Amino acid sequence: MIVKEFLSIYQNDGIVQSISDKITTSKPGESLHLKGLCGSLDTVLISALLQEKEPFLIICEEKEEAQYVYNDLQALIGDTAVILFPMSHKKPYEWEDVDNANVLLRAEVLNILSNYSGQSLAIVSYPAAMTEKVINRKSLVKNTLSIRVGDKIDRNFVAETLNEYDFERTDFVYEAGQYSVRGGILDVFSYAAEYPYRLDFFGDEVDSIRTFHPETQLSIQSVSAMHLIPDVQTKLVQETRESFFTFLPENTKIWIKDLSILSDVLTENFEKGTMVYEVNSSSDINLLTTPEERWETAKTIKKSLQGFACIEYGKRSHLKNAETIVFPSKNPGAFQKDFERLATTLLDNQTHGFHNIISSESPRQLERLEVIFNEINTSIQFKPLQISLREGFVDEQTKVAFYPDHQLFERYHRYKEKNKFSKNKALTLKELRSLQVGDFVTHIDYGIGRFAGLNLVETANGEQEVIRLIYRDDDVLSVSIHSLHKISKYSGKEGAPPSMSKLGSPDWDNKKSRVKKQVKDIAKELISLYAKRKSAPGFAFSPDTYLQAELESSFLYEDTPDQAKATVDVKADMEKPHPMDRLVCGDVGFGKTEIAIRAAFKAVADSKQVAVLVPTTVLAMQHYRTFHDRLAAFPCKVEYVNRFKSTKQINETLARVASGETDILIGTHRLVNKDVHFKQLGLMIIDEEQKFGVKVKDRLKEMRVDVDVLTLTATPIPRTLHFSLMGARDLSIIATPPPNRQPVETKLVVLSDEILRDGVREELNRGGQVFVVYNRIGELESIANRILRLVPDAKIAVAHGQMEGDQLEKIMMGFIEGHYDVLVATNIIESGLDIPNANTIFILNANNFGLSDLHQMRGRVGRSNKKAYCYLATPSLANLTSDARKRLSALEEFSDLGDGIKVAMRDLDIRGAGNLLGAEQSGFINDLGYDMYHKILDEAVQELKENEFRKLFEVDLEQVAESLKVDCTIETDLRVLIPEDYVQSISERLALYTRLDEIEDEETLAAFITEIKDRFGDLPSEVQDMIELVKCRWKAQMLGIEKILLKNNNLKFHFVSSESTRPLDQNLVIKVISFVNNKKGQCQLREKAGKMILQIDKVSSIQELNTILVDILG
Repeated sequence: MIVKEFLSIYQNDGIVQSISDKITTSKPGESLHLKGLCGSLDTVLISALLQEKEPFLIICEEKEEAQYVYNDLQALIGDTAVILFPMSHKKPYEWEDVDNANVLLRAEVLNILSNYSGQSLAIVSYPAAMTEKVINRKSLVKNTLSIRVGDKIDRNFVAETLNEYDFERTDFVYEAGQYSVRGGILDVFSYAAEYPYRLDFFGDEVDSIRTFHPETQLSIQSVSAMHLIPDVQTKLVQETRESFFTFLPENTKIWIKDLSILSDVLTENFEKGTMVYEVNSSSDINLLTTPEERWETAKTIKKSLQGFACIEYGKRSHLKNAETIVFPSKNPGAFQKDFERLATTLLDNQTHGFHNIISSESPRQLERLEVIFNEINTSIQFKPLQISLREGFVDEQTKVAFYPDHQLFERYHRYKEKNKFSKNKALTLKELRSLQVGDFVTHIDYGIGRFAGLNLVETANGEQEVIRLIYRDDDVLSVSIHSLHKISKYSGKEGAPPSMSKLGSPDWDNKKSRVKKQVKDIAKELISLYAKRKSAPGFAFSPDTYLQAELESSFLYEDTPDQAKATVDVKADMEKPHPMDRLVCGDVGFGKTEIAIRAAFKAVADSKQVAVLVPTTVLAMQHYRTFHDRLAAFPCKVEYVNRFKSTKQINETLARVASGETDILIGTHRLVNKDVHFKQLGLMIIDEEQKFGVKVKDRLKEMRVDVDVLTLTATPIPRTLHFSLMGARDLSIIATPPPNRQPVETKLVVLSDEILRDGVREELNRGGQVFVVYNRIGELESIANRILRLVPDAKIAVAHGQMEGDQLEKIMMGFIEGHYDVLVATNIIESGLDIPNANTIFILNANNFGLSDLHQMRGRVGRSNKKAYCYLATPSLANLTSDARKRLSALEEFSDLGDGIKVAMRDLDIRGAGNLLGAEQSGFINDLGYDMYHKILDEAVQELKENEFRKLFEVDLEQVAESLKVDCTIETDLRVLIPEDYVQSISERLALYTRLDEIEDEETLAAFITEIKDRFGDLPSEVQDMIELVKCRWKAQMLGIEKILLKNNNLKFHFVSSESTRPLDQNLVIKVISFVNNKKGQCQLREKAGKMILQIDKVSSIQELNTILVDILG
């Protein structure tokens, strides 16, 4: 069913039509009261009634409700027809603290209204937003700069106007209030638009205007005109302000949920405003406007409302002489995941002639529901609707029973906010990735040096850009921009700088070969294990039952695409005849446990037993709870053993396991002891394998050969390592965060008693718990006492790694069970505690932690549907090193779940590689830098696959053989570079060089060209030559040419030597010789030290080079 059909049920209903007529004909000052609307019925009705030339203003009860209503309307009538009018502050009554994104939204609404041309429009707002007066219409129009396509206007005039408006000139535009000029292109981010504009000038004429995305800097769509508004909040303070209602066209219909709430909020806000004004007006400085000029009062709003037709849609009516229409509808009630009851309700509805409609954003969820209902009763009919609304309803007027999936499954439904662009967000990521002068870099052939910037070098035919690297003893190496792919930014552990290499000494090569040998040994072991398992017989599980579908759809959150794929892969592996060995890795809170539960349930459904192995006793307890709760409704017995149970209890449990009574057993390494016998072990799940000792790991290897194994880990294994390990493990990566989790609100604060007291108090008041992390064991007690002094009624526990094991675990268990309110601990909590009730974390002296630690610790909170807070406390902001400040502000910016990974990625990559390949590997990574290490690993695995394990990988090899090309370097004295007047910023030029150098295929190249034209204008000839050179390099690689020299109009090709690992193909040699025979006299072919060298005279351009290569390839 599509949304249009759904709305047409309402549009064609008699009563709805009569309401529509009443609304259309109602005059200003008249009012209607629609009574009895339940759930999302209000937004459905509004969508059905909205028409052109009659805008709606919808005033909800409060901010959150407004966000949900806004989302509902977006789903029902599309993004373009709805707009949100928010308040401009982050919190009510904190007027200094302005939320820039909201100021933009407010300006955008005013801009749309002042250029309103009769399109369908619904504006959603809430009382706190109505309290503020807005700038008057005249001043807004006077201060708007409108530019249309085809206007004749001078670029410099536009730039001067922007300067008057206090816009800031930058290299690239990331946030509102910035502009940039590059050649014939002017980018500007107005304060009244969601996206920035890019103006393309042809002389003095505006050739085109398009919007672009600030993060990718790529155009989105063309528009015919743009309206530029300065920052209404600060720039036009002197102008008189007036009520928002003056902007509304007079036939606007106003929908109000509850007028009394609106009046109360206005009155309270006005009183607070007056108080603040009186306090400040006693001083000499008269900055503030009087409250009357700035705020609305309940009186003024009531007066404004009389100028419009109003519709009240709440429970009570407050307007005089309102005509009441009762709409018969009711709440659908809660089903608590009880599908049998839901099924009877749906059948019941059908017999009474209702349409059953179930909505969900994910099509998979709707498919699952169909499976479940088909199992229960085939005569149930429902129409799927692929949108998500905030609440269900049963509407007796139009006979519609509407159920959103999140209510059936009792999930949290989160509203989506508009994108907020900020400079910091786009830049921090860039800074972390791009090369800055002074950074360490690794060069494949010469080792680790320092980057010293781009330099212009004079050559016979003009200038060229080279990259300068400085090595030990200040040796300088100039690298041509055509061999940038040999350089990568060095990344090792945070903190200590690497040792620089000496040019011309054999150290670097020795290091490389040493590492390669060791890596090869490790890889060999992994691959042989893999080979052994591929040939071992295992148990093939049977396909899914309907119980499985029911378990999967009762999951509290929505599956992310990655999670769904991992589930499918794991189940497919279990159904294969040989044993599974799959590694699932994903960040904290990304739902790995859920995959384990589904796999375990599948095994139990085939009457096999499951062993779940975890590193710590506390985790054993936690997993037991999770498994037990998820599987409570199914015939499946879960038990656990840990050292808090008495010997008698453990023996009884083990007896039940041996007799096959217990289906799932959870425990620490106690499970691999000889006295644990399973009747029929079918699946083993290992959590965080890298944390177990060597003995346990060896014992696991023995058990692994014939049992299906699923390993979970939270240390992200770098995306890039997968391919190298493709032959050794089956990997599933979960990289997308669950959709309905709220982001953790992260604040950077200077620690003070007030902040500590308020943070702890607020969390305790909503019944939650608090973590306080501090990394000096000696001072933990004093911190605990400080908190006790501030919050006397809090129950506080202290935990650190030097305690006795039993004592530590008792405290942790106490905290999990809620006996303590505050846990003061060192960062031992970063590993795997899942306490949904703890939603505030204080990290004291946060500047002393690395990014990944901070990220892991922040992952401890925000694991349920409550809003979570993370305070990064530092002694004082002034004394921070710039590095620490960058780290902390990066975390503050990336508060969304899964965003943090992006930041912590580098550091975690290094840990991940170490864990996967053995701890000693991270030492090598520090020596060589991560990227270099990675290249060596790739080569090693590739050689093993070609030689010792050829049989196993025949299929893979055919694909790979093509991909390992010769590395070709190009040296030329032609002027091939990106001119400075085309791209001014050095770091941007470098980034473009690097990207161009790494491009491997035509498609990417075409996209790259489009992007550059879009961002900087038409390509100058030098850049076109550069792009041609890239194509030449691809052709040369196919021919086995490892070096091209084009100097003084003289061209030399150096072919790969016959001794190399990949000697020239015979066919290629024949092609080259026939080329030489055709071109007698112009070229000569000779051999030097086992290498063929082809020399051709009189070649003066890149185009000619290209034709020669095409000729040889024939």
